[in-house]
Formats: sequence, C-alpha cells, structure tokens
Amino acid sequence: QVQLVESGGGLVQPGGSLRLSCAASKFTFSIYSMSWYRQPPGKERELVASISSTGYSTNYTDSVKGRFTISRDNDKNTMSLQMNNLQSEATAVYYCNRGYGVAATRHDYWGPGTQVTVSS
Repeated sequence: QVQLVESGGGLVQPGGSLRLSCAASKFTFSIYSMSWYRQPPGKERELVASISSTGYSTNYTDSVKGRFTISRDNDKNTMSLQMNNLQSEATAVYYCNRGYGVAATRHDYWGPGTQVTVSS
C-alpha cells in the first residue's frame, strides 16, 4: 500500500516562502515520477508541478512558473516543493502523489495533505 505524508505547510505572509516535503514509503520511490497537487478552498484539486523519476525533467502549471521549484531526493525517498513569493491564490491544501502530469481525478489514494495559508 502506497504511503505519502506531506508536511511543511503553515501560515505565511504574501511575498513569503515555504518549503513543503513529501515522505514516500511502501513503494519503490526512485522509479516513479512524482507530482504536487493543491486544492484551494471550495475548488477542485489541481496539478501544480511534476518531476521525473531521475529529477531531470520538471513541469509546472503556468501560475507558479518561476516561483515554485520541485525537487526530489531518491536516497531519502522524499520530494520537496520550494514556494517563493507566495500570494493569496496559493492558499490550499497541498498533496503529493505518483505520476507526471497526471490529473488529480486519476488518483484513488491521497495522503493527509498539508495546509498552506497565505495571508497578512
């Protein structure tokens, strides 16, 4: 059974930064592409960023390009999302999951997520 645990969320002021982490277990992390997703209040869950199994290929949704950076450490079975210059639109619960460019609706399993709130 896949296990994913997100952490690192919190309350941050506009323009601030946060670094999210995803701890993966119970599957061979290093052979899977991974992605970050988010679900803003009252909205559907959406894909934010993806990274290939080796980390060489990444992709971002347009709204976060240049401000968010996805990375991974296959030795530690972890993935991160560095978020800079955060704005209120980034307020959401953030999740990680397997796959590259996979729509959120394709996943059956989700971890608990981590709440990010951008507010002054």
